[in-house]
Amino acid sequence: MKVKGKRFEGKVAIVTASTQGIGFGIAERIGSEGASVVISSRKQKNVDEAVGKLSSQGIDTIGVVCHVSNAEQRKNLIEKTLQKYGHIDVIVCNAAVNPTTDAILKMKESVLDKLWEVNVKTSILLLQAAAPHLREGSSVVFISSIAAYQPPASMAMYGVTKTALLGLTKALATEMSPKTRVNCVAPGFVPTHFANFLSRNEVVRNAIEERTLLKRLGTAGDMAAAVAFLASDDAAYITGETLVVAGGIASRL
Repeated sequence: MKVKGKRFEGKVAIVTASTQGIGFGIAERIGSEGASVVISSRKQKNVDEAVGKLSSQGIDTIGVVCHVSNAEQRKNLIEKTLQKYGHIDVIVCNAAVNPTTDAILKMKESVLDKLWEVNVKTSILLLQAAAPHLREGSSVVFISSIAAYQPPASMAMYGVTKTALLGLTKALATEMSPKTRVNCVAPGFVPTHFANFLSRNEVVRNAIEERTLLKRLGTAGDMAAAVAFLASDDAAYITGETLVVAGGIASRL
């Protein structure tokens, strides 16, 4: 990954669900531009491996086990960050689940609760804890999805939760201004572990590639570059917006 410039020199960034896939790509990109990065995920082994990879690149990083649905672990994530670095400049809310392909009207209440809690509610709770410690000029970035604009049948409720993040971006941009900017990235289809159906099913993969104007799937690096832009001072006059990064797949007029 070739990156020019140090837009995040002296800044501290928390990225949730950041030991692999898009989350790791974001942590790596922001860290390579000078940020001290706090990474997290549910498993200590994954945290340790990710910290090792980033540290080997000269990125200042610490890792904290954090299941975002666990209140104590969310609190610990913020506390460990402040103990180490003393402040917070960037928060990227990337954690999400998609545990079912059931239709919404056939979905169990427990699954509905899990989707809503992890994909929307925990981001709000994390920011409630972090907001007092965000510095002037700080930035929040939510990770939504192209599915937010037209939820597909196979992941309809997941798409609806991602639609909610578009509204949350608008609401918190108002509430947290002018101290903190709040924006959102809506990724297209990226063949990560989370979306491993793209790697398993060549027919599905080819069909999605044909829908994109650029005739390819996205990469974690594509998403990381967009997040780094929105979180940086290059986007100092942008707040309350969602940037679709989907290779030209139709999203909105």
